[in-house]
Amino acid sequence: MTDLTLYRNIGIFAHVDAGKTTTTERILKLTGKIHKIGEVHDGAATTDFMDQEQERGITIQSAATTCFWNDHRLNIIDTPGHVDFTIEVYRSLKVLDGGVGVFCGSGGVEPQSETNWRYANESGVARIIYVNKLDRMGADFYRVTKQVEEVLGAVPLIMTLPIGIEENFSGVVDLLTRKAWVWDDSGDPMKYEIVDPPADMADKIEEYREKLIETALEQDDDAMEKYLEGEEPDLETIKRCIRTGTIDLAFFPTFCGSSFKNKGVQNVLDAVVDYLPNPTEVKPQPEVDLEGNETGEFAIVDPDGPLRALAFKIMDDRYGALTFTRIYTGTLAKGTNVLNTFTGKTERIGRIVEMHADSREELDKAQAGDIVAIVGMKNVQTGHTLADVKNPATLEPMVFPDPVISIAISPKDKGGSEKMGLALSKMVQEDPSFHVETDEESGETIIKGMGELHLDIKVDILKRTHDVDVEVGKPQVAYRETITKRIEDTYTHKKQTGGSGQFAKIEYVIEPAEVGTGFTFESKVTGGNVPREYWPAVEKGFKQSIENGVLAGYPCLDFQVTLMDGAFHAVDSSAVAFEIASKAAYRESMPKAGPQLLEPIMKIDVFTPEDHVGDVIGDLNRRRGMIQGQEAGVTGVRVKADAPLSEMFGYIGDLRTMTSGRGQFSMEFSHYAPCPSNVAEVVIAQAAEMKKAS
Repeated sequence: MTDLTLYRNIGIFAHVDAGKTTTTERILKLTGKIHKIGEVHDGAATTDFMDQEQERGITIQSAATTCFWNDHRLNIIDTPGHVDFTIEVYRSLKVLDGGVGVFCGSGGVEPQSETNWRYANESGVARIIYVNKLDRMGADFYRVTKQVEEVLGAVPLIMTLPIGIEENFSGVVDLLTRKAWVWDDSGDPMKYEIVDPPADMADKIEEYREKLIETALEQDDDAMEKYLEGEEPDLETIKRCIRTGTIDLAFFPTFCGSSFKNKGVQNVLDAVVDYLPNPTEVKPQPEVDLEGNETGEFAIVDPDGPLRALAFKIMDDRYGALTFTRIYTGTLAKGTNVLNTFTGKTERIGRIVEMHADSREELDKAQAGDIVAIVGMKNVQTGHTLADVKNPATLEPMVFPDPVISIAISPKDKGGSEKMGLALSKMVQEDPSFHVETDEESGETIIKGMGELHLDIKVDILKRTHDVDVEVGKPQVAYRETITKRIEDTYTHKKQTGGSGQFAKIEYVIEPAEVGTGFTFESKVTGGNVPREYWPAVEKGFKQSIENGVLAGYPCLDFQVTLMDGAFHAVDSSAVAFEIASKAAYRESMPKAGPQLLEPIMKIDVFTPEDHVGDVIGDLNRRRGMIQGQEAGVTGVRVKADAPLSEMFGYIGDLRTMTSGRGQFSMEFSHYAPCPSNVAEVVIAQAAEMKKAS
């Protein structure tokens, strides 16, 4: 039985240029997982300056890698560097027990770090802070810690102080032991000495050490009382208090160093072991039943409990599809069957592997607290729960909203169609909020997603990861149609010109239904005027027609058809005749039922520094946004609004301009609402033009 107190499931969060990849690489080197640092072209420095799009987590091709430090097992999880406002960030946070927030010594707390930090706060993940790149021009450890307080509203518990700065940065002082860790200039992280700190730092060390002890002892009244009476607590007591406060998010132990120069990373690894929680110390996951209602049960970390595991990332590599899975409770064994509660189907567990940087180790079984990859699962997607077949439960109700924006793409290289198709099918598996379809009329490939940024990133992945260059069309909004009036009508389909003919007569009512009900059908025919076996054909005819609305060809929502009466012919009537009749009835009657265009309304959550709130609200009003509320926080103001998707294109650029680069926003689909008539006229006219052109 593995001792779970020796496990740490951690993620490394960072703004794109803070050195997350370099830090991870140094951790793997120090823990003996890779032998040559920075297997990157032209030396490791290149990993520090990767483009935003390339920075998709760590360079080692895995979503989770396992390494060991001081007899503790660290599962390091790739958290996305780029917050693309889809499910991915939340999904990663869901499987973490703790995190390391990396900040750039000269850049400080940057917009992306704010966003990552906010998401981690919402998920209640304990963190330590690592201020990196102190060898850089303009680096200032004390300024960054002040920003952590002011911008993030967090309490940094300073654990180490830098010795020297910029090109003179040589090591760190550990405040708890009052010892200096000094590295030589060889660049070898193992070549360091633990010596007495420089004499000129004595006052600063005592000042910060006192602050550290006072903040830590707030977690233990007895120790605090003794301290105030002049009794210095022992090291064990201080560390215990720091651990308690870190897990309760009261403060965040803060370290400093330069990953690129291999200085200070050991202290961060020691802190991960000493202060971040093990799997048994975090709040257990609530369980829900197959309908998505909370059962009141929790997936408590227990290897002997019923299996509960969450697939949090799907990745393709040369061995096939890897499903990265966090096991919350129970044991996962090779050769057993598990239930995928999302699909309701069982799957057999073939191979279980543990990722070790660039190699992998085959396992026979894994247990609660483990993070492993399962090879070759057929129908498991991001966010699916794997559960005990006899005792099923889901770890969270998975709600994937329908995509609201689409663009047409086509390969620049004519021979690239097949390659693009394969790449897209892999991407759909990895992200359930990303859809792909082919437009039957034009033959174009349409990709659909949750917003402009989401699709930008997908196009970028196609290019960089799959080497498929595509031409991109203009973004299209997924409008819908509905009706506003009740109408009674009749339609007769008659084709009787010798031989077997076709005859079907239907009398029906079409009326608006409640929002969200889609299309419903019922029959009130009595007396056999339309025999019962033809009712499904009538329903099918209407149902197949709803994809093409009568205004602009968009799918029609929320209406009911009631079949009231009709007539049939003993020889010439058939299911096909009634289906044709109902399709024609749809085309003829819907224009009389007050058709109306609906547009997707997005729930917008804008984060802005306080001095730009007026500009942000004014701009949202111009975009037909309805402000729903404001929340002032320590780091700025969150403005919540509902706004039509069609007005939000290009918003991120405008927001950054308005807020000097500090604004962030997330956007998700909320509901459909009637289009104002001036907007509807333009959309309908465009649809008519496109129809003419095709």
